[in-house]
Amino acid sequence: MVYSMTAFSRCELSTDRGNLAWEIRSVNHRYLEPTLRLPESFRALEGPLRERLRKSFARGKLEATLRFNPSVAGDGTLEVNQPLVDQLLAAAKRISRQMDSPFKVNPLEVLAWPGVLAGSHQDEGELVQQARELFEQAVEALKAQRAREGGELKNLLEERLEAISQRVASLREMMPELLAAHRQKLIDRFNEARLELDTTRIEQELVLLAQKMDVAEELDRLDTHVAEARHVLSGDQAMGRRLDFLMQEFNREANTLGSKAIDSRSTQAAVDLKVYIEQMREQVQNIE
Repeated sequence: MVYSMTAFSRCELSTDRGNLAWEIRSVNHRYLEPTLRLPESFRALEGPLRERLRKSFARGKLEATLRFNPSVAGDGTLEVNQPLVDQLLAAAKRISRQMDSPFKVNPLEVLAWPGVLAGSHQDEGELVQQARELFEQAVEALKAQRAREGGELKNLLEERLEAISQRVASLREMMPELLAAHRQKLIDRFNEARLELDTTRIEQELVLLAQKMDVAEELDRLDTHVAEARHVLSGDQAMGRRLDFLMQEFNREANTLGSKAIDSRSTQAAVDLKVYIEQMREQVQNIE
């Protein structure tokens, strides 16, 4: 299945302790780069959640943010960690004595200190577990969106691959005609110049010229690349890097076709191919 690297998911949950909300953003990146932003009381989740992201995604820059808004109408379960408050105040007094001008401690800043204001251990554990379960929902939602966008990318790529295949087939069909016309054009020029040239030598030169202009090998390789790209798109593994490599191969053959073009029709065919390939290359950058 094709997965896009660009996606966003958001999941919320209201609890007795407050509101939990996960947001996960995913953008293009050469490798997998997960980043988590968690409130201090949920910091123990960082390791397991980071590992969960690594198992679920192969590429992309992921930013997962947990927001927790405590309930204003408390139920009496919140407690102040008095020993920690005493330590903070004592440390603040020691620092204040070393300063030229004493300062007052803001009670709200003390309450905001990690671990000062908390509920029971049972409530804390339940809240952390709820945050972890909510994270699973956000990950699955992100994967679903990446799959939906990946399906659209797959359709776009398959359309371009079909266009390339048709263009290659039409160019292959017209090449004998193009070569014959070019051969006749050269003979006519010799005749117009009224040059007495060795017929055998002329035929030899024309054969060499035809070999230089022969694009059968390039057309065959383009057909092979189309088949390989379709095979990769039908797989179930991360495919972005493989497709990016194929785009380079596609472009190499198109450039060779352009250099061997012998008239406006073959030149236009090479230009069309490069346009299709560039359109695919831009979309491939979004694929995991």
